[in-house]
Amino acid sequence: MPDYQSEKIAVVGLGYVGLPVALSFAKKYETIGFDIKEQRIADLEAGRDETNEAAPGSLDATRCKFTHDPADLTAATFIIVAVPTPIDDNNRPDLTPLVKASQTVGPHLTKGAIVVYESTVYPGVTEDVCGPILEELSGLTCGVDFTLGYSPERINPGDREHTFERITKVVSGQDPATLERVAAVYSSVVTAGVHKAPNIKVAEAAKVIENTQRDLNISLMNELALIFDRIGIRTADVLAAAGTKWNFLPFQPGLVGGHCIGVDPYYLTTKAEELGYQPEVILAGRRINNNVGAYLAQRTIKMLSLAGRSLPGARIGILGLTFKENVPDLRNSKVPDIIAELAQFGIEPLIHDPMGDRDEAKHEYGVDLCDWDQVVNLDAMIYAVAHDFYADMPLPELLARVREGGTVVDVKSRLVPASVEAIRNLTYWSL
Repeated sequence: MPDYQSEKIAVVGLGYVGLPVALSFAKKYETIGFDIKEQRIADLEAGRDETNEAAPGSLDATRCKFTHDPADLTAATFIIVAVPTPIDDNNRPDLTPLVKASQTVGPHLTKGAIVVYESTVYPGVTEDVCGPILEELSGLTCGVDFTLGYSPERINPGDREHTFERITKVVSGQDPATLERVAAVYSSVVTAGVHKAPNIKVAEAAKVIENTQRDLNISLMNELALIFDRIGIRTADVLAAAGTKWNFLPFQPGLVGGHCIGVDPYYLTTKAEELGYQPEVILAGRRINNNVGAYLAQRTIKMLSLAGRSLPGARIGILGLTFKENVPDLRNSKVPDIIAELAQFGIEPLIHDPMGDRDEAKHEYGVDLCDWDQVVNLDAMIYAVAHDFYADMPLPELLARVREGGTVVDVKSRLVPASVEAIRNLTYWSL
């Protein structure tokens, strides 16, 4: 077994999670960054990162070797797998990317190596699904010739403060020696330190409940917003008052998309159902959050109708399509839920996003992103994603896009109602 300081690192999957990990390890180790997409490798070698996760200048300065050739993995003693783990149309875990990554690594696995998975999974996947694939394709024996580890990713896309190196890393291994080796390698680059989980299943479970907890808290806020709307009071005002108590948790209502919070709970509920337990609270939270987009559209339609606007010909502008502010990631965005509901009323909205890729938007959602100068003469504006492009714009300039007497739907309560109403004769509403 090599001393941890002489490890040769390979990171499989260079997306939002894998690229920051590879760049960090490359500061101290000989590191290989592998991705199956040839264009992704070409972009990284040219210093371009479509995810915007690489710090400015880091690609030009890195010693990481980027490759799409699986044979290059043979040199690695410590392989980190960081590929997506999505859900299918029935909200069941789709392990296809993880299985294919394991199939890619297996033939190039060498004796003494450790394979650490960072992808979100339900407890048991690393050892029961991935391990056997590696064994079969490598011809090696798991636990003897190579070992497994699991260290859940905690990357927050677009967050320059809570970066890979600054977040405590949970680590685990299938035996004590592997755990110590995994801990030593990660702690050498993660300045926040590591937490040693007693086994791999505990580490896997810790990951899924991190985002399940957030999902449930946000679902509570969304349900409260539905209630407060019926009462006729603004949720943001209620939360500001309640937030003066020292132990009140600062969650906000809103759309819940992305590749983590809206996905991870289903990995846990699927495993629970396999074990004969029918989860209730977790799935109830998912149902609430999944219906927010449709509710926002319906609320917009109601306001337009009350204002006497003709619905079939109404011009509605939607600001933002990505799943969160200031990131280009369109995966599992919930803005298309708003679009789909508006279509039920014969309305095709104008959708703008300064960061979303036009081709990806068309391919994933059938959405044609428009130019900013087209978002004018609106009957209603739905401020869905608070990109800096919109937030930094003078409010009069932003509101000038809406016709006199029009409607502004502020999904995340980023605007001040009094300011909106003082500038123009507009009707304001927030979730």
